[in-house]
Amino acid sequence: MREAIQLSIDKMKEGKGGPFGTVIVKDGKIIARGFNNVTSSNDPTAHAEVDAIRKACQTLGTYQLTGCDLYTSCEPCPMCLGAIYWARPDRVFYGNTKADAAAIGFDDAFIYEEIELPLHKRTIPMQQFMREEALKGFLEWEKQEGRTEY
Repeated sequence: MREAIQLSIDKMKEGKGGPFGTVIVKDGKIIARGFNNVTSSNDPTAHAEVDAIRKACQTLGTYQLTGCDLYTSCEPCPMCLGAIYWARPDRVFYGNTKADAAAIGFDDAFIYEEIELPLHKRTIPMQQFMREEALKGFLEWEKQEGRTEY
């Protein structure tokens, strides 16, 4: 956790992005380090947890982090929480809470609120379009031999 916290401070001071750091550990060794680099990379998905997950999966040559622990300097936002569940680490440890993040301007409460709303009431309009054509890909997936389930 100290490594994740120090990474959050160091990279923030370097102007990479917000004060968030993550490390992923397997068998007692850090296999990946990630930090928030949203503003320096112009990538809204470049959060510390996502950055570390990408690096860890590349290091391990897999799309899941079974057997790993994730240490992050702050409670994960909704996007990172989703990425963590998809990556399936064994455990997550965090330092600051989402309330602590909100107190310094990183408030994700509106996202949690939006998720609960029906589609027609969300801030960003969402409408289903061309379902029949889109289903073709799913039908092909079902027929695909040797596909990797995940």
